[in-house]
Amino acid sequence: MMRLFLAGTNSPTGKDLIELLRKRKIRFLAPPDKFFDPDNRTAIAKMVTDYGPTQLINLTDFISGNHSALNRAESASERCLEVNADLPASLAEVCAGLKVPMMHLSTAYVFDGDKRLAYNESDETNPRGIYGASALKGEQAVRQHAEHLIIRPGWLFGKWKRGLIKSWIRTAIKNQGIVQVTKRRLSPTYTGDLASAILAIAQQVDCRASVWGTYHYSGLENKEEIEFAELALKYAANYDESIYQLLDTLQFIERESRAPEIRNSTLSSKKIFDTFGIKQKSWRGNLQEVVKRLYGLNVSYAKNTGTSGSTDDSRVGNHAA
Repeated sequence: MMRLFLAGTNSPTGKDLIELLRKRKIRFLAPPDKFFDPDNRTAIAKMVTDYGPTQLINLTDFISGNHSALNRAESASERCLEVNADLPASLAEVCAGLKVPMMHLSTAYVFDGDKRLAYNESDETNPRGIYGASALKGEQAVRQHAEHLIIRPGWLFGKWKRGLIKSWIRTAIKNQGIVQVTKRRLSPTYTGDLASAILAIAQQVDCRASVWGTYHYSGLENKEEIEFAELALKYAANYDESIYQLLDTLQFIERESRAPEIRNSTLSSKKIFDTFGIKQKSWRGNLQEVVKRLYGLNVSYAKNTGTSGSTDDSRVGNHAA
């Protein structure tokens, strides 16, 4: 019977994965992040040994909850390395010693973004910043454990990762329809779909499938950030009178991407389909739901009333500035 040991479940993907595991009644242990000190491998080994999992899944990531942390990593390199490189190394060493398969979540930022087509798993890595470099070190450490799986996801958004979407909405209202975006191409990926893919892989590993290696997983349709932002605001207009009034005059200003950002982070998901049969999913319906959640779980907003049925303080208000 599958028993999963999870690290990094305070991340957006981690929260979605726990929700999924509970729904499927799959056994797991998810200690709080504070218990994962990369310098104390003995304590980590004891936690894993005491639980006796059939697999360990590491979802820790320096920027898991906030896209702006990509730039913050440049001035917090020590902490970034602890999270993205040192902890995976410690977990991999523990897993190798206990002969427990390990799955590890990485990032497209291990690439430099100069490729015109989507990146595949065999493309050369060349990170442009501390965040990508630390993630690459984490991958290299995990590969020292024979029974490993590394998953590089596309650009993540979801129920628990919507800060940039919220920012676009607030900026549009504040600046009368003018929104700045970065000139870059993305593979939008819903965190709930990534969680489903992780579980599907874990189930096949539990069936003794020998599928070790690195895989990419992303949503079905690649987009320029400007296109994704435009779509998000179009969906927001269904719940926000201010955005609805601005729809015809929205103006997006693109700025060039600059390191540590990368111009192209799109990923090919062919290998993960060929190996596990995991299909890419459309993210459009999920984007609609994420935008809807920004206005409250029980949306009763009508365009001509200017009211919302939500009392959720984390929502985007109709007159947010």
